[in-house]
Amino acid sequence: MTGTRGTRATIAVWTLTRAALLLCVFKVVTVPGPDVTSDVSVIYRGWYEVLRSGTYPLSDVTWQYPPAAALAVASPAVLPFLGYASAFFVLAFLCDALVLGLLLRAARGAGRSARGAWVWVAGVPLLGPTAYARYDVMVTAVAVAALLAGVGRPRLLGALAAFGALLKVWPALLLVGTPPGRATRRAWTSAAVTAALLTAFACAALPGALAFLTFQRDRGTEVESLGALVFQVWRHFGWEGGVRLSYGSVEFVGPYVPLVSSLALALSLLALGWLLVWRLRARTYPAHTVCDAAFAAVLLFTTTSRVISPQYLLWLVGLGAVCATLRASRTVPSVLLVVAATGVTLLEFPLGFAHVVAGDPLGVLLLFVRNGLLAAATLLACGRLWRETVSGPRRAAAAADVSPDAAAPDRATAP
Repeated sequence: MTGTRGTRATIAVWTLTRAALLLCVFKVVTVPGPDVTSDVSVIYRGWYEVLRSGTYPLSDVTWQYPPAAALAVASPAVLPFLGYASAFFVLAFLCDALVLGLLLRAARGAGRSARGAWVWVAGVPLLGPTAYARYDVMVTAVAVAALLAGVGRPRLLGALAAFGALLKVWPALLLVGTPPGRATRRAWTSAAVTAALLTAFACAALPGALAFLTFQRDRGTEVESLGALVFQVWRHFGWEGGVRLSYGSVEFVGPYVPLVSSLALALSLLALGWLLVWRLRARTYPAHTVCDAAFAAVLLFTTTSRVISPQYLLWLVGLGAVCATLRASRTVPSVLLVVAATGVTLLEFPLGFAHVVAGDPLGVLLLFVRNGLLAAATLLACGRLWRETVSGPRRAAAAADVSPDAAAPDRATAP
């Protein structure tokens, strides 16, 4: 479907699926498993009250977010007549609508496709009510706007990426694929200036703006992460550890947990090293590279993280939707794997979270499938990015160096 008819169909499906999400977060429809809305009604609201008192949550180690996150937590204040939680859900819904509008608008250009909008329409509800019960949809909206702007406006890309990074760090990775030269200088300078100004303002406005830096360092291995699969299987064969609620998530505690957590950090460092090598060796930067590289980078750091919270999939769906909007993008197979992983994530949280915490066969199976899909998407996205920008151009250059005239003397010796 194309044109007005296709747009209407997209909006219609989006409306139906988002109505279902709103029914879930407003508890008209009850979703089995833990109450995912409690983070908003209890944790976020508690932080909001602390922020209103004139300080960041200095005594709460679960506050692990950069300073601009205060804007997201305090955003329900713009709709005071709805109450905190209700206002938050409405704002999440509006950010969701904003992303759809950006993707539909982007689909109209040359070399663009409406498939990106469909990725967003399908991917968000597959995460279930968690999509509206965390502020990640707000961060994702900023990231989508940044990438769509970044194709032709590097300064705007840099400013929005910096703002997104001060909301939740990961949007800093949007800058990894900017073309060398003027575009990179403009984007990175804009990002540095924006980040410095916003951070200075946050520090001046409220004490404790940078407290999140120390609250993150003692995180362990969360039960849903890739590294946690070691203990999910091992505890069936005599491992003596267990699980506990720590830093706002359920983590493993016991023998070798610090080692696995350190290995996860080492994998993240290797991911960073790979990105640096790619950046140095890339020979070409087609217009879609900035989006493909951002998607691959966020996949790398999500998959190798000590914590893979369900809402992280929302980041990948948003970035994948931008990539899918560009017909030249090579990431569509990885995007489809991410969408599939998002659906499995709903099965493991909240629907099957008791099985995940208990580590029974169903819980372990769900984690193997979800994390396996993420790992496959990561390897595929990185491999295609490398082939398109590094090995492919090098082979083409090597082939061009073999001039047809080089074979002429041999042909001339023939009788």
